[in-house]
Amino acid sequence: MDSGAIRRRLALGMAVLTASGLLAVASPGSAQAAESCSGRKVRTLPFSTGSVRVYRHDGYVCAVTVPKTVSGRKPMSVSVQARGLRPAADVGRYTHHAGPVTVHAGHRCVWLRGSVGTGSVSSGWILC
Repeated sequence: MDSGAIRRRLALGMAVLTASGLLAVASPGSAQAAESCSGRKVRTLPFSTGSVRVYRHDGYVCAVTVPKTVSGRKPMSVSVQARGLRPAADVGRYTHHAGPVTVHAGHRCVWLRGSVGTGSVSSGWILC
């Protein structure tokens, strides 16, 4: 092989790696959120600045707050409380999502809360 062929193959390999890296970075935050909770999606609680996605699997309830638009770090929170237990929460400044937060609910009702910036949602007792 001459040096020109080696350079072409290296350039092609770098182009493929760059393209795959860009595709991974360009995927939306919702894809990340969907991967972070196991189980099936049972509810979406929308609000003005985002939504809380709720998943259930083998008595566990998992929730993630996702913003409507991904643009820099902003205050976000998500909390899940099984009836009779303390809430589990994730609060901070995030880019893509807050959570996942998982609790063992068994057959208990759960109360979910989520916020992005000034918008928020509170579910009341659901999934009873």
